[in-house]
Amino acid sequence: MADSQHHLEALRELNRNFVRAVDTADVAWFDANLATDFYNTNPDGSFIDRAAFLAQIGRGSSVKDIREHDVVIRILGDFAIIHARTSYQKPDGTQGGGRYTDDWWWRDGRWQCVSAHVTRL
Repeated sequence: MADSQHHLEALRELNRNFVRAVDTADVAWFDANLATDFYNTNPDGSFIDRAAFLAQIGRGSSVKDIREHDVVIRILGDFAIIHARTSYQKPDGTQGGGRYTDDWWWRDGRWQCVSAHVTRL
C-alpha cells in the first residue's frame, strides 16, 4: 500500500482511540469507525455483532483506566492487524491485564475495524 508511514500513523491513532472509546463508553466513535459487518469476541468467549457491541459499549466497561502497551501493527496490503497488551483496574480495585487483536480493512477510502478479539487475565 502506498504511503505506508501515513497508514501506520493513522492506525496508531485509531488504536489509541479504540482503547479510549472503550474506557469512556464512546459509542459515537465506534459507530463512526466500525465496519457494518464488524464482529467481536468478548473476554468470556461470547461472539457479538456490531449492534450488540455498540450496546455493550454504551453500558460501560467493568474495568477502568484501560491502557495499551506493546502495540504491534502489521499492514498487509489493504488489511491491518493490531496486537497489543492491556492494563486496567478491575472492579475490586486490583490491577488486571490482557491482550487484544483488532483487524482493520482499508475500505471506501478509510480504515474500518472489521473484527476484534479481547482476552482478560
